[in-house]
Amino acid sequence: MADAASQVLLSSGLTILSQPLMYVKVLIQVGYEPLPPTIGRNIFGRQVCQLPGLFSYAQHIASIDGRRGLFTGLTPRLCSAVLGTVVHGKVLQELGPGNVQKEVSSSFDRVIKETTREMIARSAATLITHPFHVITLRSMVQFIGRESKYCGLCDSIVTIYREEGILGFFAGLVPRLLGDILSLWLCNSLAYLVNTYALDSGVSTMNEMKSYSQAVTGFFASMLTYPFVLVSNLMAVNNCGLAGGCPPYSPMYTSWIDCWCMLQKEGNMSRGNSLFFRKVPFGKTYCCDLKMLI
Repeated sequence: MADAASQVLLSSGLTILSQPLMYVKVLIQVGYEPLPPTIGRNIFGRQVCQLPGLFSYAQHIASIDGRRGLFTGLTPRLCSAVLGTVVHGKVLQELGPGNVQKEVSSSFDRVIKETTREMIARSAATLITHPFHVITLRSMVQFIGRESKYCGLCDSIVTIYREEGILGFFAGLVPRLLGDILSLWLCNSLAYLVNTYALDSGVSTMNEMKSYSQAVTGFFASMLTYPFVLVSNLMAVNNCGLAGGCPPYSPMYTSWIDCWCMLQKEGNMSRGNSLFFRKVPFGKTYCCDLKMLI
């Protein structure tokens, strides 16, 4: 019980601290660029037009809605984080501990069983919390058109059910689930390969090295599966009655596959992945003094 409570508190704390970052990221993902590019230098030292990063973007939001505005959508996101942590723990508890002994901890069978357990728990948590995720995204995206359609949690639930039915709460669920599952299997499989074949089991700091390899492979897996996150978020706000879910910020997509193909064609599969040193997105034009680039 104490462990569960501590996990919920930790999850809530991280959610609150990361809310401004999440807010900026979502607005960038849908293509909202309210600030013109500035003159900066790329990694080769050449002057280029770069879009403002996280801090400039957050400052812009705060200048309009105040610092409190940076925490728009926090309530449904907190509900999602707390409920997801509880469901994840309960499912793992119901599935029971892995029955493979520690002596064979390096075997791939153990990796498969543990990853399968984690996949089921994460998928269950994602499925149950996705309606709160949709509300969170729409609460943030309405900043673009200065709407107030998704302001309260209860009102948002009523609005989605009235306009879209039950399916509206699960907009963008499929790519999100696929991304989570692929990321998990990639992370654990790569970590197993690194720990088994690249690290020397005789090193005294083996446990520490394995924890580092898990973190590195997790980051690598999340980078590879980021397009699923982007597509999921775009589908969650697509054609929902908000300016941010309609052209020119976001085209009307017929399905998440259509969204994926269009982003891939435009070269925007990584849009929003980086909040610093951001290049000008495809199809966007700005008033940039070209003389400064000469």
